[in-house]
Amino acid sequence: MPGVKTNEREGTRAVLRHTRVSVNKARQVLDLIRGQDVDRAAEILSLGDREAATIIGKVLASAVANAIHNDGLNGEELFVSACFADEGTTLKRWRPRARGRATRIRKRTSHITIIVSRLPEDRLARRRAKQAATGTQRSRRVAGSRRRQRAETEVETRSVATPEVDELEGFDDETVDDFVDELDDETVDDFDDEVADEVADEVADEDEAAGEISDETADEAEADDETADDEEGDVDEAAADETAEDEGADAQATSSDKTSGDSAEKKGK
Repeated sequence: MPGVKTNEREGTRAVLRHTRVSVNKARQVLDLIRGQDVDRAAEILSLGDREAATIIGKVLASAVANAIHNDGLNGEELFVSACFADEGTTLKRWRPRARGRATRIRKRTSHITIIVSRLPEDRLARRRAKQAATGTQRSRRVAGSRRRQRAETEVETRSVATPEVDELEGFDDETVDDFVDELDDETVDDFDDEVADEVADEVADEDEAAGEISDETADEAEADDETADDEEGDVDEAAADETAEDEGADAQATSSDKTSGDSAEKKGK
């Protein structure tokens, strides 16, 4: 039993005639989009690196536009129900060859037809269920990410809070205001006196520490002065001894000069 003829197929079609692409090249691209959704088919054709893919992509866009504007179909519910390429007119050219001969050149053309139809109900139901599941998963991911962001923000806020805020974290604003109102002036004065006493004790401790440091510094300075005096005394004694030795040497030299002069006078006489 023969199948359905090409001109009897159901759906909205678009035909491109006498395009300068061979049938074999066009059919290799059409096999990739047959039975695919129009969105998926358009994506495949846009990523194709063949010249026929660009031409077939334009034919597919024309078929989708015809289905939307002429038949009132939803463009998101269409798929490529049929696509085929028929041989067109062959342009004949000649190429000169050796010894006065000529070679025939055949420039093939083709007729490209793409038919789009509405998806069956079972496929539409599966697609809707898949989209609903994907949307639910996305909503869950978004909600989880928002919860994590809020938790991180709360942790940062608590880490930056001061100790007073941490102590009053479990109370609301009214409780804190009531507690502040109950404080009388005597309690505040006692608290100020305690703070003043603590400050005075700290200042006294600092003064004592400074006095001890100054006493130690003075003792060290006195020790250094005594050491310097002892060293100067030793230097003076050494200098006095040297001076005495020099004077003794000068006296001996003077006596020897006198003795030699006397002896010379006696020899002259």
